Parts: sequence; structure tokens; C-alpha cells
Amino acid sequence: MGLSSNRPQPCQVSSDSSIPLIPRQVFFGNPDHQTVRQSQDGKWIAYMAPHQGVLNIWVAEVNNLKEAKPITFDKKRGIRYYWWAATNEHIIYCQDNDGDEDFHLYCVDLGSGNTRDLTPFPKTQARLHKVSPSFPSELLITLNNRNPSFHDLYRVNLKTGDLRLLYENNEFTKFICDDQLNLRLAQRDRKDGGFDMLKKVDKGWEPFLSISHEDRRNFITFDFNEEMTHLYLCDSRGRDKAALVSIALHDKTVEVIATNDKADIDTILLHPTKKVVQGVISTYQREEWQVFDDDVARDLAYIRQQSGGDVYVWTHTLKDDQWIISAEFDNGPLQYYLYQREGQKLIHLFSDRQSLEGLPLCKMHPLEISTRDGLSLVSYLTVPRQADPQQNGRPYQPIPLVLLVHGGPQSRDFWECDAEHQWLANRGYAVLSVNYRGSSGFGKSFVNRGDGEWSRKMHDDLIDAVNWAVQNGIADKTKIAIMGGSYGGYAALVGLSFTPDVFACGVDMVGPSNLATLLATIPPYWLPIVDSYKKCLGGDLDSEQGKRELEARSPLFKCEQIKKPLLIAHGANDPRVKQAESEQIVAALKSKNIPVTYLLYPDEGHGFARPENKLSYYAIVEAFLAQHLRGRKEPINNDFQGSSLTVVEDVGKFCDRTFSSESSAILVKNGS
Repeated sequence: MGLSSNRPQPCQVSSDSSIPLIPRQVFFGNPDHQTVRQSQDGKWIAYMAPHQGVLNIWVAEVNNLKEAKPITFDKKRGIRYYWWAATNEHIIYCQDNDGDEDFHLYCVDLGSGNTRDLTPFPKTQARLHKVSPSFPSELLITLNNRNPSFHDLYRVNLKTGDLRLLYENNEFTKFICDDQLNLRLAQRDRKDGGFDMLKKVDKGWEPFLSISHEDRRNFITFDFNEEMTHLYLCDSRGRDKAALVSIALHDKTVEVIATNDKADIDTILLHPTKKVVQGVISTYQREEWQVFDDDVARDLAYIRQQSGGDVYVWTHTLKDDQWIISAEFDNGPLQYYLYQREGQKLIHLFSDRQSLEGLPLCKMHPLEISTRDGLSLVSYLTVPRQADPQQNGRPYQPIPLVLLVHGGPQSRDFWECDAEHQWLANRGYAVLSVNYRGSSGFGKSFVNRGDGEWSRKMHDDLIDAVNWAVQNGIADKTKIAIMGGSYGGYAALVGLSFTPDVFACGVDMVGPSNLATLLATIPPYWLPIVDSYKKCLGGDLDSEQGKRELEARSPLFKCEQIKKPLLIAHGANDPRVKQAESEQIVAALKSKNIPVTYLLYPDEGHGFARPENKLSYYAIVEAFLAQHLRGRKEPINNDFQGSSLTVVEDVGKFCDRTFSSESSAILVKNGS
């Protein structure tokens, strides 16, 4: 059965339409719906949505969404991760304290409404490890409450809360367990940056696989087959692009199931009980499906034709008769559907942000940019409608550009309806995101080319992309900003300090300024993988040469070369990139009277979760870019209300000049 003609469509706007200023709230406020998941029996649907202005988990019967009710009642930070238990009567979620990533696991009983903290231990990070329909009332979890550097493996009863230690861990960084909740394999990292996979046997452990540092970032384990004799995993050993393979546990025989010549296999669709591979996804410029089941191929083709978007399967029932799927667009909100396979019935549930529907959003154009040494960088360009009415990716004249750099760096940018792209394009900027070397998804050669190249060839890639945009008439070379978070924040600092004449301004969110102090302050649970991290950074703290190498690529030691305005923001509880990373470069710039504005959020960590904080942050970024790139800006309105924002430093008095006349601007200066 097909969809009715009123199904949601991506926005279409004629070339002569005026382009309204879309409120920041539309892009960065709470979504209407997020992370939609169905119970394994198909009876219930859960999703995250605001309750009293904070993201919480809601549950409804599949056939009665209008009666959805919240089952969690967080009042501050909002819930970001949750899972159905195999009982179909419990939901598991995790929550930390103001972004410190010391996650507790909680269990909500849908019948009674009671919530139990399954891991009530201070300064402990709990992780959900395994949910199995064979033992619906139990979970496997890991905890580092005994040793902060290693997670022990536990079995927990959802109904009683009883914890039973299965394995006391002093050496492994990962466990692999089967559906019978048996520990089968474990990962032990080595000094050379690689790791060994060991197999559990009666007498302990025996070697199974040896993975080099070059292959580790493309090695992903998924699940066992139905008989639990073979393991599905992505593997780049003996090839460049990671393939989906099946490996026999008894003799290590490998069968290649799927490959892609241009990109790694990154996602698999696995039958929930038969455990056969139904399809895989790889992503070069756009996602690409390979399907091995004729019925699934028919279903995906039908969904794609009816929805009009890029299709992703989020959950399926144990019977595999119902799926929760989404349809992705670049110029419209994500659309969620319930798909009933028998009869091909596609039922629209809702969009993630209904307020985006019908707005003049912009197309995101996938493209490839060549580097000076011959690499091809998959990139994404968004051009404002007011400068590109036909939306062909070429403005009628060069315009200001924001280079938006992703974090990681072993991550990547995708084709999607990206909030920052749409917001910046609406303000009049071209937006360019570049999968520079070191990004994941493009094979092991590409990702390994980033090792030791922080501020060097990785930054050269960004500069080559900027030059491409200038040479192709997209960017005004005098009005280019560099902006990002985490590694992207580091890239912004590098851009202003190592190449001080390229950018008009920079925005750094939670970026490291000194690679030596970054390495010295990693979370304790990263210590077992620190040797791989050293290879990525290209230096260590074990020798004077290693320290010099790290410092040579640290913006802190070149900050005197910064001559363009800089905006820095950080979360005080960030466990990955400590607050000191921002404070030390701000202090150095202040001592030299170099303009810098430093924003601190006391209740945030590595990135900002609370919408009140995000709105205040983006309001300031918008005003900052408008001052230096001359784009459009929305008045502050209520964007500071409820935020924990503290303006710690304002060398150059950007905030004073910009917000002093705004009656709604609630800024706390110098921590007072």
C-alpha cells in the first residue's frame, strides 16, 4: 500500500522568493523527535522528545502514538542514549553529570514506572555491553569502578538490580560476547599501536587475530551467526577499503561478504534471529546499499521510491516483520516511518523537526577537491539561496565562506540536512565541509595518512579546499572563517596561528591548544589505547624529541602569530579536552593583547547538550561572524535565557560592543 499524496516533501522555493531569517531556535532548539526505536515484540515505540523543555524518553503503543507519555523526567541536561531491553517492558538509558562522561545506567520499568540506578557508583563510567533475547531480564554491562583504566564485565538483573562479576579485567580494552552471554573474545592493545584479539578457552586465553595499527581503525566487530561459530566484522587486512567478512572461530577461515572499491563498509543489516546478512551500507559521497536478500531489496526499493530520501533502518522486530526507518534529505527534516513488511505498508510517524518543513532550506552539494599531493577529498558545499537561486552550488559572485571542520579526526562529514550548514547559509555564507586526510570511511590508507600530520598535511588539505573555493568563484578570499569543535576547534586555532593571513576570523569549541598537555590529561580509560593515540598525534611524552614534536604542532606556541579575531568556547567538565586547553591559549593571547573572547559553560562537557547553552553559543557565534564576514544576524531575543554562559575573557571587548545595547543579553563577565 502506498503513501497518500500529503506525505512530507523536501522544501522547494522559487528563485524569486524572498529568503526570511530563520530563527536559531528552529535549528538548535530541542528536536521534536529523536532516536526512534521499537520494542522487539513490535508492540511499543519509544523516542526522545521534550518534556517541560528537556529531552526525555516517551513511549506509546505502535497503534496509538497520540497517547505517548514520557517515562523519564530529567529536568536539566536531557537524555541522549537509550535502549530497549529484551523484556519489552524495560528501557535502559544512561546519564552523566553535566558532561563529565561518568555515565550511570538506569532501568525504567514501564509497568510500574519505577526507575532504578543499575550502577550507583561514584566516579565510574558504565557501558551497556549486550542485550540478548535469550536472557531478556539480564544485561551485560562494563564498569571501571574498581580500576579507572579498565572496565570489568558484569551481568545485571533488571528486576532485582543484582550485579554479578563475570570477568575482572586488568588488560583488555574490549569484550565480545555471544547471545548466550558467554565471553568469547577480548581485545588487548599493544605498544606498537595495534592490538591482539584473544579467544576464550577452558584454560584461559589463546591468540586469535593480530591487528596492526594501520588496520585498527577499520576493524569493527558486529555479531555472531546463529550457530555462534562465525563472527561478522569489518576488516581491512590485505586490502585498503574495509570489507564485511565472516571469520570462523575454530580455524580463522575468512569469507568476504561485501566490498566497495571507493569506501569502507560501515553498516550491516542483520536478520535479528537467523543472523544472516541482509544488506550493507558504505558511504563515499552518498550512502550506497548492497542487498543480499531479494525481499529486503524489494522493501528498500519501495521505501526509497515512496519516501524520496536516503533510507536507513534503525530497528527491526525479532520476527523481522516491522522496521523503524528514516528518510534523509539535505533540504528538509529527517522523516521517520514504521514499515510493515507484509503488504508493504509504510506509515509516516513524524519528522525530527517539524518547524523545518516548508522553509527555504538549501541543497548540500557533494563534490571532490584535489589536494596538492594528489588526494581526492570528499567534501560538501552549501550555498545560500539568495546568492544561488537555482541551487546549483555556484553563487553568482564570490561570497563570504565558513570552513566547517569536523572533529575526531577519525570521523567524517556526511550528506544530510545539517543544522550548522543550513543556519550559516541562511545568514548568507557559503559553507564548506571537507573530509581531510585522517577522516574515516575512505579506506585505511586515507585514514592513516593523518597520523603525525596534525597542523601539517591535514591542515594543507583545508587550505587546498579554501583555495579551490576561491579559484572557483565561490568564496571571497577576504571573508573566510574557520570553525569547528574538538579537532575542528584545534583546526581553527591552527588556521589562525599557522596560516594567519588566510582567515578573517576563527571559532574554536572545545579544541586542544597544546598537544602535549592534551596527551598528558586523557581520561584514565583511554590509557590502554594511548600508544595508538600517540601514533595519531605523531609524538609522545616519553622523550624530549617527542615533546618537541607535539609542541611544534601546537597553536599555543605560535599564538603570537594570531592577528585575526578569535572566539573560544569550552565546557568546564570536558574529560577529553580539558578546560585548561582553552585557558592556556586565552591567557597567552591576553598577555599579548591579542583579541580573543572566551566563553565557558560550567554545566557542559565535550560539546554542548543543553539547548539553552547551544542557543546562547550560536547567538554569539552569529554576531561574531556578522561583524567579521558581514553576514546577516538575528537579534538576541531570549537566546541567553536559562544558559549557564560565562564570558571569562573579552580581550578586544567584542561582547561589550555587540551586546551592551541588548536588554535581553544576560552575560556574566570574568566569572563574577
